[in-house]
Amino acid sequence: MENAGGTAREPGLLGAEDVAGLVGVKETTVYRWCREGKLPCLKVGKHWRVRREALEDFLKSSERGVTLAGQLGSFLRVPDSVLAIAQNVDILRRLDAAFFRVGEAGGGLLVKFYGGEKDPADELRASLEENGLGAGRLEREGRFLMRPETDPLEGGRGDALGRILEEETEKGRTVWASFDWALQVDLETALEQKGRLNELVDARQLVVKTAAIEEAIDEWGPAQLRRAQSAHAAIILASESGLFLSRATPMPPS
Repeated sequence: MENAGGTAREPGLLGAEDVAGLVGVKETTVYRWCREGKLPCLKVGKHWRVRREALEDFLKSSERGVTLAGQLGSFLRVPDSVLAIAQNVDILRRLDAAFFRVGEAGGGLLVKFYGGEKDPADELRASLEENGLGAGRLEREGRFLMRPETDPLEGGRGDALGRILEEETEKGRTVWASFDWALQVDLETALEQKGRLNELVDARQLVVKTAAIEEAIDEWGPAQLRRAQSAHAAIILASESGLFLSRATPMPPS
């Protein structure tokens, strides 16, 4: 294959003019990306060449704003208290990984509490890895913790998180904690636990996500769901058809 100037080109390799045309930028921009190492390039004679696969990876990395982690990163605050309702377990796992990726980007301590779920720790860890979180690496670096809950229905979530916060206070790190419900849970139990968590959020650099699959709360009526939503600063509704993000605002005066 030859380019317009008659220079032979290997299959799968793109010239700067090809990349510029595909991306919609000037050739000088492509050369700058190559020089700065942002876009992996090869020097073939006097010409820069880009593997098509490298360009695809580069473009994917530039789309972070439209990824699940990118959207959560623009939505979540510090401190924050979030209720997430996922259509199924697969979406719940994706939310977990995206939530922790936002916390990782901010240099926080990530804590995965498990006990309200059916899967063992190894499977939960593997799921996080599959969804883009380097859980094993972060554990080795002391930035990710897996913490079991012996009885998540007995209201001990706040106490367990409180102990971790006491240890982290001197380090100045924000704690990103995730609690999930894949098992059936009644509203009063959920609200009791959330009350203690909210006390911690109000006083610390803490972001808490409490998530449930729809099946776990299918006995809650509309009024009960409103009570649960009002106990959180923000709501995430996630399904195969889309993502809905909302944040509570004070009722304005009459």
